[in-house]
Amino acid sequence: MSLLFADKTILLGVCGSVAAYRACELASQLTQQGATVLTAMTESAQRLVCPASFEAVAGQPVITEMFALCVQPGVEHIAVAQRADLFLIAPATANILAKAAHGIADDWLSTTLLATRAPVLFAPAMNTAMYTHPATQANVAQLRARGALFVGPASGNLACGDTGIGRLADRDDILDAVAIALHSEKDFAGKRVLITSGPNYEPIDPVRFIGNRSSGKMGRALALEALRRGAQVCVVSGPADTKPPAAAEIVYAATAAQMHDAVMARADQSDVILAAAAVADFRVEKISEQKIKRNDNALRLTLVPNPDIIAAAAAQKRPGCKVVGFAAESHDIVANADKKLRRKNLDMIVANTISGEKDAIGADKGEAWILLPDTQPESLGYIDKTLLAQHVFDRIARLA
Repeated sequence: MSLLFADKTILLGVCGSVAAYRACELASQLTQQGATVLTAMTESAQRLVCPASFEAVAGQPVITEMFALCVQPGVEHIAVAQRADLFLIAPATANILAKAAHGIADDWLSTTLLATRAPVLFAPAMNTAMYTHPATQANVAQLRARGALFVGPASGNLACGDTGIGRLADRDDILDAVAIALHSEKDFAGKRVLITSGPNYEPIDPVRFIGNRSSGKMGRALALEALRRGAQVCVVSGPADTKPPAAAEIVYAATAAQMHDAVMARADQSDVILAAAAVADFRVEKISEQKIKRNDNALRLTLVPNPDIIAAAAAQKRPGCKVVGFAAESHDIVANADKKLRRKNLDMIVANTISGEKDAIGADKGEAWILLPDTQPESLGYIDKTLLAQHVFDRIARLA
């Protein structure tokens, strides 16, 4: 696992929502990814979740009282406010949103919200009627205007039995929002980044298809890195197991033809195009309208070429747009990637191994090289895809 939050101190504020138990998993995941997590719980939250649970997963003392800090001077609210790189309130109740909006400081959490100058990220969780009430919406708008960040809430079944908006955002969506908030260098702010991700499924008949093992992990890592750097991101995704970040615009395209059309419709509005999808090179010439029945005869399929998406995008890119390809190769990896780089007129290409122990397809890591025209290939070794995405955007930033 990549230590995305290494050397970061995150103050996790837990309020008295039924979703408070889910904050334990957040604290655990943040800690596993390198963060120092300091947890502060309101009195209501302590009635729902035991503070010892957070101490166990984060390895840090939990702040529970305003006036019992003399034995823990390091957790006095001013000291923590100055130490934190991010203040995450999850779950955030209507009460804490109102306090924060109006500058009320009557407990440790609300007092520290006034004292901190770190980014503040709210993850609301409450009943639909409470969240949509004009008072709550006015508080959210006021906090956003001051620079506060929000993730969620999501829609779905609520603990009270209602269905609607108000659920705490999914864990991964909150972690993505944390990663975006913590990245201070927004060198791609104002840039529009278009990314293809995942596999294509080319139908044979109503139930069968030709596909591949692409998981969408590389596309997701690229999208998150672009979002961290401040870009506006659109992901055109095939039927991948790994979903793109919720903060990106997501367009689903099952076949290569659908992906081609989605990319070309957006290419002339993009500043960077990254083709990380494992695009199907061929499709069945004639798709059977009915399920093909099994028999003892061989089944012969005629395959015809699909459009070359990245070559088409590079051929009509607008001035200043950078087009980056990916080459998944089983042999002669660098040589084959270099041919694609030149043949498709790309600005850069990333080569991956897709055979043996370092197979990148469906994995969290892969053997990778970065190639640019007229330069020596750069080997990145066997690298985590999160780190590879960082290298890719570092190189794009340096392209003239």
